[in-house]
Amino acid sequence: MSPIILAPVAAAWFAVLKDLDGDAQLKVAALAAVTLLLVVLKPGPKKASGTPTDALVAVDRARVPRRPYPAYDVSTAEAKKASFSQIMPMLVDEACDEVAAMYEVRPDEVAWIRRMLTYNCIGGKMNRGLMVVETGVVLFEAQGKPVTNDDLCRFAVLGWIIEMLQAWLLVADDMMDSSLTRRGQPCWYKVDGVGPMALNDAFLIEMVMFKVLKRHFGDAPEYAKLLDLLMETTLQTELGQLLDLQCDRCDLDKFTLDRWTMIVKYKTAFYSFYLPVAMGMTMAGIDDRAEYDAAREILVIMGVYFQAQDDYLDAFGTPEQIGKIGTDIQDKKCGWLFVNAYHGMVDAAGKKLLDGHYGKCKVGSKEEKKIKQLYKDIDLEQLYKDYEQKSYDDIMKLEGTCKQVPWAVFEIFLKKIFKRSK
Repeated sequence: MSPIILAPVAAAWFAVLKDLDGDAQLKVAALAAVTLLLVVLKPGPKKASGTPTDALVAVDRARVPRRPYPAYDVSTAEAKKASFSQIMPMLVDEACDEVAAMYEVRPDEVAWIRRMLTYNCIGGKMNRGLMVVETGVVLFEAQGKPVTNDDLCRFAVLGWIIEMLQAWLLVADDMMDSSLTRRGQPCWYKVDGVGPMALNDAFLIEMVMFKVLKRHFGDAPEYAKLLDLLMETTLQTELGQLLDLQCDRCDLDKFTLDRWTMIVKYKTAFYSFYLPVAMGMTMAGIDDRAEYDAAREILVIMGVYFQAQDDYLDAFGTPEQIGKIGTDIQDKKCGWLFVNAYHGMVDAAGKKLLDGHYGKCKVGSKEEKKIKQLYKDIDLEQLYKDYEQKSYDDIMKLEGTCKQVPWAVFEIFLKKIFKRSK
């Protein structure tokens, strides 16, 4: 793509980043869109062999190679989690080595990047990342392929790429939502000495994510497909975030179940459920478009159900239970509980309470407590339990629609999420 196009896009990125004193939500959303444009428009020259080249990098330095893969143990559930966990520190080391050697980043800035990556990417449940490994192993075994140690580590690298995708989105999302805690600790922007710098850190995580993919898969035949899948899913997720942010400008009567479904489908389901399985399918060499379509239908239902769980736990779960302070009422979220309550479940007094205080009260305030009590009074808990069972039944009806992806892959997801409490 011509530098004539790239130059003004880059200039817009820095202009938005510099001017932080206005509508922060719009600025973060604009930054996300412009950053994605930079990725989409970035030139991709090829060697004669068809593999990517670094011919157009801005500095003339040797590329930092990836480190040797460690031993990966899958003998027990604990071993699987421990083996997966050891991959991310290696990726952090590689990223820090690269920015120091190739981009003249000073030691104190390298230390900041190391701390920032560690704080935001490590410490979650890792379900999305672990699912790539689980999917890859099941698919390879179903195809009669041996699963080598390098295969396991490469699956895990892809899993951590998804964890990094989630991490940068959460750093930005927490700023947009004025959230206080994440994973039982202060949100990154709330950490002393961070503040608005978290915005740039979010996009640093995103760019490190793409560099990890290139470092570990740049010479692999599946690289182009993995890159396209990651970029497509990133765009889908950012569009879901845009839909979510637009709710701040909508009247409450526009918060419908259809609107909620579209938001969570794009903001959560694609990257949290479809992407891990699609990456495993790509590594297994599955090319049939119909197979991806069938898997996506199942996984999107799971993803939408998962977000309904999240909305339910935001109101009915404790901070100790869910690892964060629920802020959906304060933040005027188009959530599953609200859309069902507002459209058909509350009487005139209940609607007046919601109109007067939803999105206008603080966490822990008496108004927020009244709304949560209203949710209990109209028995949203039972409605949720009924919805949960229906979602499970709808998923089970699709068993057998995938021909190359064993049902065991979907069962792994179901065991993780069905009737979860945190």
